[in-house]
Amino acid sequence: MSKNFNDSFRTQGLRKRLLETLRSKGFEDELVLEAMMKMPRHYFFDGAFVEKAYTDLAFPIGAGQTISHPMTVATQSSILEVKKHEKVLEIGTGCGYQTAILMLLGARVWTIERQRELFEKTSRLLPELGFQPKFFYGDGYKGLPSYAPFDKILVTCGAPFVPEDLKSQVKVGGLLVIPVGGDDVQRMIRLRKMKDGTFKREDWGEFRFVPMLEDKE
Repeated sequence: MSKNFNDSFRTQGLRKRLLETLRSKGFEDELVLEAMMKMPRHYFFDGAFVEKAYTDLAFPIGAGQTISHPMTVATQSSILEVKKHEKVLEIGTGCGYQTAILMLLGARVWTIERQRELFEKTSRLLPELGFQPKFFYGDGYKGLPSYAPFDKILVTCGAPFVPEDLKSQVKVGGLLVIPVGGDDVQRMIRLRKMKDGTFKREDWGEFRFVPMLEDKE
């Protein structure tokens, strides 16, 4: 990590306690927990909110957006079934915490952010932390057709429907994980692309995300 970032015994202890909380809630994917232990979540918060970084809560990060609950990040990372060197498209870079977890799991990440403020902030922060995803400012509904296909696609905001553009950019055998529903609550849906171009759909329960917005500002 950059020498400009401090991960003290105290914050390491807070992080261990958070992961024990996730385990106590039934989360069992140790590869994901190991990645979350490696990545100090407080690096993505303003300095005054270190304690908040290690609670299982969402938190505002600016531009009307939030950093997701740790359990939400853990769940999405787990059901995406990331393998080393896989090509992953992330819709909604946000503060970059989920991006970092995906990369610690071994993914090569292409990530899109619609909010200019977050795009500029996170595209500076992640390289400072040693991460070099491919950053894009644009409309997540459209994906990145010129870079497709992807092994996996992860959407980190609530969509009213599954965009056809994203479905077309997943490889056969690949996965698309997306929260689908209204502005207040969504269902976490995992779609696996079959050889005939259809999708096997699985429902992973109820979650709450900020809305997925069309058209970059």
